Amino acid sequence: MLEDLDWLGIHWHEGPDVGGTFGPYSQSARREQYLKVWKLLLERGFLYPCTCSRRELSGIAQAPHEGAGTVLRLEGDEGPMYPGTCRPKGKPDVSQRHSSPAGANWRFRVPDGEVVAFEDGYFGPQRFVAGEDFGDFPVWRRDDVPAYQLAVVADDNAMEITEVVRGADLLLSTARQILIYRALGWKEPQWFHCPLVLDERGERLAKRHDALAIRTFRERGKTPEEVRGLVTP
Repeated sequence: MLEDLDWLGIHWHEGPDVGGTFGPYSQSARREQYLKVWKLLLERGFLYPCTCSRRELSGIAQAPHEGAGTVLRLEGDEGPMYPGTCRPKGKPDVSQRHSSPAGANWRFRVPDGEVVAFEDGYFGPQRFVAGEDFGDFPVWRRDDVPAYQLAVVADDNAMEITEVVRGADLLLSTARQILIYRALGWKEPQWFHCPLVLDERGERLAKRHDALAIRTFRERGKTPEEVRGLVTP
């Protein structure tokens, strides 16, 4: 990917291939930083272990639900909203000692009803309600790998990122990440979510669309200028 971006004419001042002040730049080398953030959130009572498997959660999503007009709410990029099966009643017991997050899916307990509002540089004012638009979300997986929401907050804060630019499909994820920023007392960056790049059928580009990969265009003899010209506002 780095090679393809460089060929396309997109360059950067620091990163895994050029070095810089805020390394290491590979997430696989930043485990200790993620563990510190996990421990901070745990000590402050924001996390709890979840033993639900993907199969169990999938079964909940597919099962018929009682009550006329009952609809299982969705969380956009996260799928069905977590039903709170493992959520402790009352505040989590922070006196319990957990030396490692391995062996459980650790979820961030969202403050139900709290409004998460922010100004997006492209889409303007955004407003989400915790517990309504999204539920308790994972920050660490049972296979001992940090989840996306925790990793990006830890990285952006450590690297002193002031502006985050990414796709519009992550608007709801931004609300989750803002809650992590609040929990840690960190200043959040400014946000700018770009419209997604779509194909000729109006579907967003994905890894499965090999024919539209930058590397494929290169192999077909296209120039960087021609590839950039394919993207229209």
